[in-house]
Amino acid sequence: MSDSGKLIEEIGPPQLMGESLMIAKSIDYPAGAHTIRHTHPVAQLLYAVEGVMRVETPRGQWVVPPSRAIYVPAGEWHEVHVVSAARMRSVYVRPDAVAGLPVECTVLAVTPLWRELLLAAVTFQPPVLHDTREGRLLRLLLDEIVVLQALPLALPWPDDALLTPLCRQLQGMPDDTRGGEEWAAQLGVDVRTLQRRFLRATGMSFGEWRRQARLLYALQRLAAGDRVLDVALDAGYASPSAFTAMFRRQFGVAPSEFFAVPAPV
Repeated sequence: MSDSGKLIEEIGPPQLMGESLMIAKSIDYPAGAHTIRHTHPVAQLLYAVEGVMRVETPRGQWVVPPSRAIYVPAGEWHEVHVVSAARMRSVYVRPDAVAGLPVECTVLAVTPLWRELLLAAVTFQPPVLHDTREGRLLRLLLDEIVVLQALPLALPWPDDALLTPLCRQLQGMPDDTRGGEEWAAQLGVDVRTLQRRFLRATGMSFGEWRRQARLLYALQRLAAGDRVLDVALDAGYASPSAFTAMFRRQFGVAPSEFFAVPAPV
C-alpha cells in the first residue's frame, strides 16, 4: 500500500506550560496522510474514532484499527501513517503525570469507560492541574491503562544486518510460500542459525514473524475496504476460510466483527 499523500504538518503538541499535566487535540486526516519521523518530550495517547493508522518506531511497527488506541512513550521517535480516513483524538501527557505508564509502544483494546474518559479529556482546556476535576479524570484515564488488554498488533523490527533485508522481502511479498530452510539457503546460513537470529532479534521464530507480518498486511488491506477473498490470497493464505480461522484464533472474532466501531461521536 502506498503511503504517498498529505504530509501531516502539525506533528507535535502545543507546548505544555507550567504545571499543566496534558493537552489534547482532535484532527481528521485523509487516507495516505503521514507524519515525518519525530519525537515528543511528552507521552502520547492516540485514538482513532474512525479509520486505521500504522505507527512506526525504531523497534517495529504497530497497526491500530478503529476504536483501539496506541500509547507512545515520551522520547520515542515515531511516524504515523493514515491507512484509511481517520478521525484522530490525541492526548499528550507529561511523563510525571502518573507512575507506572508503559515503557514502550502498546496497542490497547479500549473499554467503553476508557473511551469516554479519553473523549472527555480531548475537551479539557489547559492548564490541567492535579487537584482539579480535569486532573482527577486524567488520572483515572491513565490508571485504567494498566487494566486494558494489550493487543498483538506489533511487528518487531530486527536490528540485524542479515535479517533486515529478508524482513523487507517478506513484507513486500506476503504471499511467498518459501519456508525457513529455503530462505536460510538463500542467505547462506543453516536454518538453525536463521531461527536463532530471528528469536534473538525479534523475540519470535521465523514462522511467527512471517505470520505476524501477513496479519498486519491483511488488517491494512481490510481497513481499506478490500474483499476478504483478495486479502486472504494476497497475504499467502490458501483460502478465505483459512484466513478467517487464523483471524479468529488471533482475535476471537471474524474480520467483519473486529472492524466494527461504536457510533460516531
